[in-house]
Amino acid sequence: MRSTQHETYMRRAIELAREGMNDGGGPFGSVVVRNGLIIGEGGNRVTATNDPTAHAEVVAIRRACAEIGSFTLAGCTIYASCEPCPMCLGAIYWARLDRVYIACTRQDAANAGFDDEHIYEELSVARDERRIPMIKLLREESLLVFDEWSAKPDKVEY
Repeated sequence: MRSTQHETYMRRAIELAREGMNDGGGPFGSVVVRNGLIIGEGGNRVTATNDPTAHAEVVAIRRACAEIGSFTLAGCTIYASCEPCPMCLGAIYWARLDRVYIACTRQDAANAGFDDEHIYEELSVARDERRIPMIKLLREESLLVFDEWSAKPDKVEY
């Protein structure tokens, strides 16, 4: 793919960031491309929808998956107007996207008031030492569900 095509997709992500910002969301945009076609796009809708998971990348991934009728986006590329936050990065890996193009960095986002550094730091802290307590409860009962999953003959692996 020629660099001008990459730039076209990134410009669309940047345009979505601007549109979302002016429509009650944050200044982030993203597009998912497969075989040269945009199959999903999104702007940040967190404040517009009161949904903390409605980041541009997640919105674009959801729409792309709906478009192709699959939970995997292997063979696809995502373009993001900014380096993905930890949640979006996790979604990118779960969706199995092939590559990520970014415009701004997480430092650029922090300078604009969107600092995720505390989340990056928490990921390296032991579970029992995190700021938000993670309290184990009913592990043995829940393990039974994993046992059932492991034995389920008609499961859809992902």
